[in-house]
Amino acid sequence: MARLSDIIEDFLKVLLEESNGELEIQRNELADYFECAPSQINYVLATRFSLDRGYYIESRRGGGGYIRIIHLDIEDDDYILDLITNRIGAKLSQQETYNIIDRMEEKEIVTPREAVLMKYALQDKAIALPSSLKDNIRAGILKSMLTAILAFQSSDNE
Repeated sequence: MARLSDIIEDFLKVLLEESNGELEIQRNELADYFECAPSQINYVLATRFSLDRGYYIESRRGGGGYIRIIHLDIEDDDYILDLITNRIGAKLSQQETYNIIDRMEEKEIVTPREAVLMKYALQDKAIALPSSLKDNIRAGILKSMLTAILAFQSSDNE
């Protein structure tokens, strides 16, 4: 007999296929449908629909809260996915960041204008924190930017 987590995963994957790879649902409605706690839905999303499995999850809590699941086309975006999951660790210097952005511009993943904006947003002067924290914050921000690029490219391809 299949576990509830497997059933929820399969259900969401069918809905994703029917909606061309992008799905917006309400966590509480899904929990009510499966007669489970919302934390069970959170567990399935965290373990079965992670970035390294090719999914981007956007969540908004509160009154009209929702969950948006986007299936990423990782075959076309292996470089970015590798950066996010393997190459960018917990810390990233300004120069390392600039090197990554330059490479993305060379590969035409970002435009020259986007590259300049990213560099300005990630430079030491823009991160007004003690030096010991800047590299950690920079790594997190760059990962978020790259995740957004993946999500945007996936929604553009559909």
